[in-house]
Amino acid sequence: MVMKQFGYQYLALLALLFAVLYWELSPVAEFLNYYQTKLTLFFLELGLKEGQLRGIDIMVNPHYKIIITKACNGMIPILVLFSAILAYPAEWIHKVRWMFVGYLVLTSINIVRLLMVAHFVKKQPDFPLYHDLFGNLLLMATGLLLFYLFLRGARHYLLIR
Repeated sequence: MVMKQFGYQYLALLALLFAVLYWELSPVAEFLNYYQTKLTLFFLELGLKEGQLRGIDIMVNPHYKIIITKACNGMIPILVLFSAILAYPAEWIHKVRWMFVGYLVLTSINIVRLLMVAHFVKKQPDFPLYHDLFGNLLLMATGLLLFYLFLRGARHYLLIR
């Protein structure tokens, strides 16, 4: 019964968070995604060669660029993790703590993912392989690991015993 309730709450929260924090018609989402993308670009610039980042474009070579859109700013895996954490029956302090940790870790891993994609695409131009497969796999594995760690600590903060 508890797992069924968790599943329903997870799906409802996922839809709500995406509608409020990601959907392009939401003013909150536009604000949040603008600054999340700016943050991503700021840290990307630190890891790229000088002049390689031009606006929202990573110049891999003179004929190929990677465009950093809101889909690349890391918000999707963050919202998926937040939905799972919020749906789980644990104390709020534990949820807030792990949402903060999850945000920092997933934002950092997303930047590493984008740098990795830019690096490998330069050596072997197979964008779908590095971005869609390896990059997204890295984000998914990180999100699952974070949720697992949240669950391990949640047994001390469970609301249902």
